Amino acid sequence: MARQSVTERTSRRTTAVRPAPAGGAGGRSGARRRRRGAVLLALLVALAAFGIAWYQVHQSMPAWYARLWYPLRYEEPIRTEAGRNSLDPALVAAVIDTESGFAPDSRSGEGAVGLMQLLPETARFVASLPNRPSPSPEALETPEVNIAYGARYLRYLIDRHGSLDLALAAYNAGETNVGRWLDEAEARGDALDVPEDIPFPETRSFVMRVEEAAPIYRRAYGDRLGPAAP
Repeated sequence: MARQSVTERTSRRTTAVRPAPAGGAGGRSGARRRRRGAVLLALLVALAAFGIAWYQVHQSMPAWYARLWYPLRYEEPIRTEAGRNSLDPALVAAVIDTESGFAPDSRSGEGAVGLMQLLPETARFVASLPNRPSPSPEALETPEVNIAYGARYLRYLIDRHGSLDLALAAYNAGETNVGRWLDEAEARGDALDVPEDIPFPETRSFVMRVEEAAPIYRRAYGDRLGPAAP
């Protein structure tokens, strides 16, 4: 038999086709896809669990969580003026948060100023009431003065209208509008349901937001705001 040359043997080794090992590139690619799918599923499950937990905490609004969403500043004048006007300090804080977010330089397009968003003419009216705040209404932009006039005005509205719902509606929309809505409801033979029957969306929202925030402020800052009014 003729002996193969070195060149022939080398050529045969080079051109020989080796069978692909079982479970090669295709198997590894499939395993990687399965691992990625498992990781993605685990992430989705973790996100869903986090979302459920967050929703439950947000709904129950524990004190530590409420403090992240509801700020509190000027607690000393809030306590003082709430006590002077037999108001719950948490209610005063809720009005401030809803009106201005505790920004003392807030000013509305209608000209309301300060923490409790009072019009200068409203402050002058409050200055004419019995037990009026001692500072001049001209200093309405000062946080302590603004709180004093706002708390006294809120007390006046509660006493005049006999309910917190109507008082808050009048605080936001004005007594003239509330008086008209009451007259229209009476003419229909109905009672005015607040906030459902309030035609101003802003006023409906204001009443609901304040009444929602007041118990949250009580729960979150009861130690700093002091006891509720008797």
